[in-house]
Amino acid sequence: MRTAVVWDALRSVLAERTAATGREALDIVDAGGGTGGFAVPLAELGHSVTVVDPSPDSLAALERRAKEKGVGVRSLQGDADALGELIQRDSADLVLCHSVLEYVEDPLSALTAVAGVLRRGGAVSVLAANPVASAIHRALAGQFDEARAVLGDPRGSWGERDPTPRRFTAGALAELLGATGFAVGPVHGVRVFSDLVPSRLVDGEPGAAESLAALEQAAAAHPVLRDIATQLHVLGHRA
Repeated sequence: MRTAVVWDALRSVLAERTAATGREALDIVDAGGGTGGFAVPLAELGHSVTVVDPSPDSLAALERRAKEKGVGVRSLQGDADALGELIQRDSADLVLCHSVLEYVEDPLSALTAVAGVLRRGGAVSVLAANPVASAIHRALAGQFDEARAVLGDPRGSWGERDPTPRRFTAGALAELLGATGFAVGPVHGVRVFSDLVPSRLVDGEPGAAESLAALEQAAAAHPVLRDIATQLHVLGHRA
């Protein structure tokens, strides 16, 4: 339910790249892919997947998950902004950059590295935290000063204790992708309602989870609701 919107976009770009290249098995890099929540299902679809992540514990969990599913996933320890040192240039059809730009030292350098490993026409899938949603969530938690701080901070942070160093509006993501040479696709909202709806309204209610997932998909491209989503998702293509 929380990633249905992202998977819809990924299925679309996978079909597009398969048709464009004539290859059923694509070369995919998951930068910051952690324990393989996206990488393993993509490998199950028959694609060649490499996960780059700085955490050895996460990579060990990835290998266990891949083994349980009976698929092979290549794992490399390293940071997203060092992608060019780990992955051969012009070798990937798709790069996932999910929940990465918030934490890297320089998002511009990280996306420049991503562009370098993509083949011409290849795509990057970017998923990043949204500051507007953070302000809403802090206000609902009664942290009104922190909510106001998010709105006034250029990085979208609510303070020193904020575990997320920076967040991105839709405009900021589009600008960042454009500056690194990508043709920018539409931005979609991820988790517009699912982080706001009390779990008691979903758990144990027949059909509630499916209905909420359908609502999320309907809201993903809504011109107003999209911009209050917990995360924003956008595809960029290497020109």
